[in-house]
Amino acid sequence: MTILILGSGGREHTFAWKISQSPLCKKLFVAPGNSGTAAIAENVAIGVTDFEAIKNLVLENNIDMVVVGPEDPLVQGVHDFFLNDDKLKHVAVIGPEKAAAELEGSKEFAKEFLFRHNIPTAAYKSFNKSNVEEGYAFLETLTAPYVLKADGLAAGKGVLILSDLDEAKDELKAMLVDSKFGAASTKVVIEEFLDGIELSCFVLTDGTNYKVLPTAKDYKRIGEGDTGLNTGGMGAVSPVPFATDEFLEKIETRIVKPTIEGLIKDNLPYKGFVFIGLIKVGDDPMVIEYNVRMGDPETEVVLPRLKNDFVELLQAVANGTLNEIDLEIDERAATTVMTVSGGYPEAYEKGKEITGLENIEGSIPFHAGADLKDGKVVTTGGRVLAMTSYGNTYQEAIKKSYQNIEKLHFDKMYYRKDIGFDL
Repeated sequence: MTILILGSGGREHTFAWKISQSPLCKKLFVAPGNSGTAAIAENVAIGVTDFEAIKNLVLENNIDMVVVGPEDPLVQGVHDFFLNDDKLKHVAVIGPEKAAAELEGSKEFAKEFLFRHNIPTAAYKSFNKSNVEEGYAFLETLTAPYVLKADGLAAGKGVLILSDLDEAKDELKAMLVDSKFGAASTKVVIEEFLDGIELSCFVLTDGTNYKVLPTAKDYKRIGEGDTGLNTGGMGAVSPVPFATDEFLEKIETRIVKPTIEGLIKDNLPYKGFVFIGLIKVGDDPMVIEYNVRMGDPETEVVLPRLKNDFVELLQAVANGTLNEIDLEIDERAATTVMTVSGGYPEAYEKGKEITGLENIEGSIPFHAGADLKDGKVVTTGGRVLAMTSYGNTYQEAIKKSYQNIEKLHFDKMYYRKDIGFDL
């Protein structure tokens, strides 16, 4: 098969790493890709939402399958674009159709779906510019902390958790009236705060059948001890030590099964990954959010624990035969630690040379915001490189990741030294 991966981050490098191991993959393209994917696939300088350019690439290279990494092309309907084109409709697309991608595209749509299918989640109300005063009044009925979520896509930064009522009102105004997150916050969902520990559940579905992939826990805050600004993710651990068999059973029966059944009932065609952001409140799982693709940096610990031929799995998704496959999971733990540019998640400099990659032993460096320039690997993003390691315990794996990070260098490199601290 000839396969195309859309995207340029650590998630896409991990996809490429896993797909390139399959004897079923004859040729692999990544658009636009990064310095990591360049070593194992052919990068093509095309944007993930440039559907016409993607079409030309697919037709010119007889591409059989397109694996969609990020959310933007899914929310904009890349799967529908293929289905509605006679020259493209035979190509397998891994990722939901546009209607189902609204689960990530709109927080309000997701909350309505959760309530409709009796899936446990926090109470909420949504507001826009015209009823901002009602939003203030609703905040007054809640107890601190207050959770404000921009309805649309805000690159993982549209969720605010605030402990002061006046500050929450000011931020609600900033989002709705002053367009703090642009079009993403023309509508804002206010939610009750759930107190507990978070984890992520990943599900692969062909639209009827599903497989639950290994769980993971990621670390969103920039600072140690989970302090400071939210980021796209500073590290991850899999499996989640506190997710017992009993707890995993609750996740599957109360959340995963009704989610897949809900997609079928609501006629939301779905072939791809469902990422379910969960929180453990007491001994019960509740849904914080849905994403319609794999998470990043969780992909960097979930896929390395998958022993199956990844292409075979994706083919089964495309063909609706996922029930015929048994998942094989590596018993070892996997951890990843993200190195980031100084200043991230606020303003940061790019173009810093990354050295020391050749000295890494016993870990897998997944490139994220990095690319090749004049034969050198340089930084191009906030999150630069994810160092993934295996271990018999997560402590052993994390130690290995840190030992190898010490061999890396780029100007103003930063990373959290406490990934896994709360487990």
